[in-house]
Amino acid sequence: MTWTTRLRKDAALHGLPPQRTGKRGRPRQKGDRLPALAGLAATAVFTEVTVTRYGKTAAISAAAVTCLWPSVFGTRAVTVVLIRDRSAAGYDLALVTTDTAVAAAQVIERYASRWSIEVAIEDARQVFGAGQARNRTTRAVERTVPFQLACQAITTCWYGHRRPRPRRRGRSPGRAPWYASKAQPSTADMAAKLRRVIIAARSKASRPDQPTAEEISVLRLAWEDAAA
Repeated sequence: MTWTTRLRKDAALHGLPPQRTGKRGRPRQKGDRLPALAGLAATAVFTEVTVTRYGKTAAISAAAVTCLWPSVFGTRAVTVVLIRDRSAAGYDLALVTTDTAVAAAQVIERYASRWSIEVAIEDARQVFGAGQARNRTTRAVERTVPFQLACQAITTCWYGHRRPRPRRRGRSPGRAPWYASKAQPSTADMAAKLRRVIIAARSKASRPDQPTAEEISVLRLAWEDAAA
């Protein structure tokens, strides 16, 4: 398993341990302390890479440095990727990964792909109430949270399989003015649609062609009154 995450600005980075000198004693576990990220970006060699992030493909500048982050990963080598996207000098974002075999472009795309996971977690908490159950035991939490995440997945699959008619733009602007330019449904829209379908299914009679008990009672009383 490898880790890919955002790097702290005050991260204490060190160079790789030097080669053994053959002398007696314990060999060095880390190299010399590297400068701060701003200083590291000033001496790093940036190259242009093409990445696809958040649905867009663009060319940016990136630099990769293999080093150590002893306070977090110990003696495990990491790759620091400095991204220069909008700035003319320095860096805009610093990433770190323990997967030293991948290229800088793959690290950037991997970090960007975490956005859909974060949105799903936020929707699970805000829309489906994951984590709101007042559970205190370990087994209760292990049951409740996966069940709520499963409900979210089932709702999304149901909405995609049902393929409801897309909402026309400009429809009911007074009721939902924020939908004027909305093209894709949100998780809240899917949950609201499912609630409406469930309520309609519960309120609708199982056999609409047959009269209900209340309707039969009303007709019987009316017939008795007419016969009297």
